[in-house]
Amino acid sequence: MMIRATDVIHGHDAPADTVTLDYEARFKRRIAMTSDNGLAFLLDLPKVTDLREGDDLKLEDGRHIRVLAADESLMRITASSPLHLMRLTWHIGNRHLPCEIAEGHLLLQPDHVIRAMIEQLGGKVEDVKAPFKPEGGAYGQGRTHSHEH
Repeated sequence: MMIRATDVIHGHDAPADTVTLDYEARFKRRIAMTSDNGLAFLLDLPKVTDLREGDDLKLEDGRHIRVLAADESLMRITASSPLHLMRLTWHIGNRHLPCEIAEGHLLLQPDHVIRAMIEQLGGKVEDVKAPFKPEGGAYGQGRTHSHEH
């Protein structure tokens, strides 16, 4: 029988292993996984959880597996000034897109419609490979499956 990871904790001890996951794979409840060193385990959480880089998955035997964010294809958005970047950020937020906010740039998942909008608004879009660690949702909610008004 496969060992289960049944809890997400914020560990401070050295983990027994790591698991490197892209953004989509870090939003799960129950799925078979394999750690970076080959340990097969079942992620079996009580509810869908937004796993963040640095979270530890607690295995039934007490070991911890640290979550790492994998490099993935992203769009790096830059602007001509801080004010211009704030305006671009407003347009992205208005579309409820996951967005990583960094000093002087934004990171977004690839989307040809959003790329065209950013370029039309005078922003620069560069394709990059990087871990995607977007901001959590308002009021500490993280991400959800759907958005309804």
